[in-house]
Amino acid sequence: MGTASTNSTKPAMRDSLIAAAFQLFLERGYEQTTVDDIVTLAGVGRRSFFRYFPSKEDVVFPDHEQCLADMTRFLAASADSDDPMVRVCGAARLVMRMYAENPTFSVQRYRLTREVAGLRTYELSVVWRYEKTLGDYLRTRWADRRDGTLRANVAAAAVVAAHNHALRHWLRSGGEGEPLAEVDGALEFVRGTWSPDAVVDVPAEETEDVVVVITKRSTPMWRVVREVEASLGES
Repeated sequence: MGTASTNSTKPAMRDSLIAAAFQLFLERGYEQTTVDDIVTLAGVGRRSFFRYFPSKEDVVFPDHEQCLADMTRFLAASADSDDPMVRVCGAARLVMRMYAENPTFSVQRYRLTREVAGLRTYELSVVWRYEKTLGDYLRTRWADRRDGTLRANVAAAAVVAAHNHALRHWLRSGGEGEPLAEVDGALEFVRGTWSPDAVVDVPAEETEDVVVVITKRSTPMWRVVREVEASLGES
């Protein structure tokens, strides 16, 4: 999960730095490009670069902080009557929408992160922050459940996995198709599984009888087996 686009409301200098960085990454390669190279092409000083980006890795993922802030506000605005799973799926959809705003940039970034191990590691750390944000919200909503913490952690991980499955499929296609429709389908699968009113159907052929035998510890094993067999025969 992450973000991928810039827009006219952002500072022109920031946009210029992002454009210069990706031009050089594509021409020379990520490792071969320095911050000095980026600021020279953008026509600004090093101080300007670090005003917007703490590191070279951050210029590859320019909108993560804003996306995380948007997600946090979206979850905080949730009403007590809202289905928590519907809300976290909606939060995940915000991320895909940002990717979809600029398919060319998103695809370029995806290909770059596949080539550079350090960027994949950075990306994983950002994904963890998104998952933690979703998990924190769900833990609060399910605080009265005995399994609330476990349920929140697993459900948050499932939402992130579903989102990233749809995202990668779209990016591998070169940004073709309808990414929002694709992620909606993946998230609906998760929502239907984890919402409070969800009913999980178990195929009839997978159900089995369960036999419980209560006996003394000293009872010979052959007698226990015979009792089990007799019970199964009766059922």
